[in-house]
Amino acid sequence: MPALIPATEPLLVRTPLLDSLNPDPVPVSGRPVRWGVISTGRIAATVISDLALLPDALLQSVSSRTQENAEAFALEHGFRSAYGDDGGIPGYQRLLRDPAVEVVYVATPHTSHYPVAKAALDAGKHVLCEKPLTINAREAEDLVSLAREKSLFLMEAVWTRFLPSVQRAAEIIASGELGEIRWLQADLGFPAPYHPKSRLWRRDDGGGALMDVGVYPLTWALISLGRPQSITATAQLVDGGVDSDTALTLSYSSGAQVQAMTSLTAATPQTATVCGTKGMLRCNAPLFNPSELTIVSSSGEQRVEKFTPAGHGYTYQLREVIRCLQQGLLESPTMPLADTLATMSLLDEARSQVGIHYPAD
Repeated sequence: MPALIPATEPLLVRTPLLDSLNPDPVPVSGRPVRWGVISTGRIAATVISDLALLPDALLQSVSSRTQENAEAFALEHGFRSAYGDDGGIPGYQRLLRDPAVEVVYVATPHTSHYPVAKAALDAGKHVLCEKPLTINAREAEDLVSLAREKSLFLMEAVWTRFLPSVQRAAEIIASGELGEIRWLQADLGFPAPYHPKSRLWRRDDGGGALMDVGVYPLTWALISLGRPQSITATAQLVDGGVDSDTALTLSYSSGAQVQAMTSLTAATPQTATVCGTKGMLRCNAPLFNPSELTIVSSSGEQRVEKFTPAGHGYTYQLREVIRCLQQGLLESPTMPLADTLATMSLLDEARSQVGIHYPAD
C-alpha cells in the first residue's frame, strides 16, 4: 500500500505573479547585496553569469578546494576575494569568516549541501542552496529550524519556480481556466553513460535519477495540485544501489493523479501536461525551463503563449533572493520552506519504497 504523506504546515501551492518576477529582472530593486559563492563548478559558473546581470548584486567572495581554482574563478567572474583550502581549513570555511559576505550560494555536490549550508547559517550568513536542499527530510528540517532560530534567510534553488513561463502556468491553473485539475504528467530523462565514479551513479554522492532531477517533475505537481495524499514508486536500480529510472504515482484525496518519471537511461519528452475538467496546459521541453505554454480548452480552442527569459533563466530566483533580503523576508513566498520539506518527504518515501539508501540516512 502506498504510504500516506504526513501533514505538517500547509503548502503555499500557488502564488500570484510578483513585480520582482516580471520578465525583466535586471533593474535595481534596492540596496546592494554582497554574495559569496561556494564552488567553482559548472553550475556555479552558469548561475554566477546571471547574477552578474543584476546591478544590486555584488560579487564579493568565492571559495574552492584550491587557492588556484578560487583565484581563477574570481578573476574570470569579477569577485573581490578568493579562498582556497589553507592549513587544514576548507576554503568555504575561510569564506564564511569574511564579514563582507551577506548571503552565500551553495553549489557543491548533493551530499555536502547539509554540512556547508549548516556552517553558513552558523556563521550568520543567509543561504541559497542548490537542489535538492539536502539528502533527506531530517537534514532539511534541521536546516529550516536553524535558519528560523537565527532569523536567517534560507531557500532551495528551485529556479524553475521563478521563470515567467512557470509563474504564468501557475497563474492559469489557479485562475480556474482549466477547471478542476484531475491529471498531470511530467517527465525528465536523458541518457547518462554509466560510470561508477561519476556523481550521478555513486551512492556516496547521493546519485541516481530521482535525486538528480526528481525535483523538476515534483515541482509541477506541487504548483498544480499541492501535496499528495500518497505516493507509489517503482524503480530500476544499478549495482551501486542508486536508481537509473524511477516512476512515481501521486494520488490526491480529490481523485486527481500525477504520473512523474525520471531517468538516466532514456531521452524522454521532458514536458509537463496539466489536465483539468475544462481544458489542458502543456509546456514545451525542457519542463525545467519552458519557453512556450500551449493551452487547449475542452471545446478545442487553442492558444500558445511564448516567453524569452533573461540570461540563462537563473536571474529570476536570484532577483527573488535579493528582494527578500532587501525587504527583510526570511523565506520566499514563491519557494517557501514548506514546499522544500514536502518535496524532501516525498523523495524519502519514494526511496524507502524502492530500496535506495544513502549513508546520511
